[in-house]
Amino acid sequence: MHTRTVEHRAKRNGNVKLHAIEGHFATQHSHVTHCIDMTQVKSQMNMAKQAARLFAEDFGGTPVDTIITLERTKMIGAFLASELSHSGVNLHQDISVISPEIRDDKLLLRDNFLSYVEGKHVLLLTATSTTGLTLRGVLDGIRYYGGEPAGVAALFGGNFELDVPFARLFGVEDIEGYASYSAADCPLCRANVRVDAVVNSYGYSKIPQ
Repeated sequence: MHTRTVEHRAKRNGNVKLHAIEGHFATQHSHVTHCIDMTQVKSQMNMAKQAARLFAEDFGGTPVDTIITLERTKMIGAFLASELSHSGVNLHQDISVISPEIRDDKLLLRDNFLSYVEGKHVLLLTATSTTGLTLRGVLDGIRYYGGEPAGVAALFGGNFELDVPFARLFGVEDIEGYASYSAADCPLCRANVRVDAVVNSYGYSKIPQ
């Protein structure tokens, strides 16, 4: 497995960081040339708080009743709820933060979560989305359960369009050489380059070579 790791800092706040590891990685929807490690921003209180402040700048004028957090971003979501409730259109709003189930890119709400989405303005927060497939499925689910998607906030995101406001702290263009391919069209696979690791929101698991 390649060991070259490059640290990247958010353009608007250099204290918010991620690490990009070069290699050949398999995700749920694609093969990618870099593993994006966001353990620090997800896990460290101060960095999570500063990431939340950046997203609050993006959505400060957007009504938000509930934040749905994906990919272990609930700490950032809690700080974001606090930031949004201190100014603007959400001043003194008691914003809820939930992490419901996602199955096959579809949102599944149990009965105890329904009231947090039905009739609410819902902001979606995620760590990584390079294809947008999961995001589109969850946005459809929010509407299915009677909610109004307020936007999407992603720590790292690809160049795709959504039908709601979309804010990213890092983009694929920030990672030199980053590329994403479908498994069927992956040039690394065609060149017989072995997959180094399987990647998901928890990190990566090396594949024995």
